[in-house]
Amino acid sequence: MRIKRILVSLAMVVMLLAAVAPGQAQPLSGTLSIELTSIAAGIGTSWGSGVLRYQGKEYRFSVSGLSVGDVGFSSISAVGNVYNLYRPRELAGNYVAVGAGVAVAGGVGGVTMRNQHGVQIQLYSVQQGVQLTIGPQGFNIEMR
Repeated sequence: MRIKRILVSLAMVVMLLAAVAPGQAQPLSGTLSIELTSIAAGIGTSWGSGVLRYQGKEYRFSVSGLSVGDVGFSSISAVGNVYNLYRPRELAGNYVAVGAGVAVAGGVGGVTMRNQHGVQIQLYSVQQGVQLTIGPQGFNIEMR
């Protein structure tokens, strides 16, 4: 029940931020949600899975290489908006940050990333005490 409330809250935050995001020229292609686990001690390793919602269908994917926090064991839920996506398979690829991470009021953190296909993701998390960061290599998404 608590996870469902968190996901609903995340979805509402993403919709609000999408409505007020300055300079977003491309129309929204879809949305995604990600569940991550991370083990970090300075340099961390992370893995997880997610769901892309695109044109009324759901597509599952795996994520690796995203760093959540600096030390310890973390579990996090995040949601995001996807732009410049024309086929679901274009979501796969290596993502790098295209701007600095954003801290939004109420503990919401966000980051914008892009892959080699030009797909852009705005990813948000709302768990307190967990900072969403990307390592030097970014992260990788593989479609299932």
